[in-house]
Amino acid sequence: MTSKTVLTGLRANHFRHPLDLQATQSLQQLPGLDVAIRSLLGPVAEQFFQLENIASSVLVGPRQLPEIHALLTEACQVLDIEPPQLYVKQHPMPNAYTFAMRGRQPFIVVHTSLIDLLTPAEIQAVIGHELGHLKCDHSVYLTLANIITLAASQLPLGGVLVQSLQSQILEWVRCAEFTCDRAALLVTQNARVVASVLMKLAGGSPALAPQLNLDAFIEQARSYDSISNTQLGELMKQMRTSELTHPVPVLRAKEIDRWASTQDYQRLLQSSPIQYNDEATGGWRNW
Repeated sequence: MTSKTVLTGLRANHFRHPLDLQATQSLQQLPGLDVAIRSLLGPVAEQFFQLENIASSVLVGPRQLPEIHALLTEACQVLDIEPPQLYVKQHPMPNAYTFAMRGRQPFIVVHTSLIDLLTPAEIQAVIGHELGHLKCDHSVYLTLANIITLAASQLPLGGVLVQSLQSQILEWVRCAEFTCDRAALLVTQNARVVASVLMKLAGGSPALAPQLNLDAFIEQARSYDSISNTQLGELMKQMRTSELTHPVPVLRAKEIDRWASTQDYQRLLQSSPIQYNDEATGGWRNW
């Protein structure tokens, strides 16, 4: 692994996407949702996931998958965060997810099919993305989203539950993903690595990965806005994303490509992150 800039003193608002902040403030207006998730859903989900991880996943550590453990350790050092538990789970769908409740042991789960698809640097980008959820304390609403997603995949009427998820929560999840892509960039400190992960999630496989052209995908991502040149195009984009838990990969790649070229990102790498340009409120602030 190459030497990385360690962002000592990094805080969530140093890199939080403005859309994430706005969507979080909107969700906070829903009375009692935070308390309900922490007191009712949280304990049940925590026990379920803990049993599931111990029973059917591999806990990464210095003596178990040490190369992946080293990627986790370095990523945590860069983001200035305590290491969570990391599990590798046998699963055919490329995916990774995070669970955490305040005061409890957080954990990350990465599916084997995602690991098979990625290079070590790209695996670290995925870990950095998931660490972003922990750094920003996305746990409350992310828990609800993960529970409903799990229900959709394992329960007969799970699809109905997903359909009934409030649009505000889906909107928040999509906005939170932009923030965590930034965390992935801060960990890898290479925008092409993050974009490559998104490209492979969009249309990759272990067999196709060596043939994929990252420059062509980045050009594809930059052309995404041209679809909105007409009212019909904008409507189609809104319909395409309204029920998704993640922004479409090309939009995420375009956004991380844009942020990587900003002075805000460069300042985080070149100086102390204690002072930063707050995109959400404007101007320089000290933390």
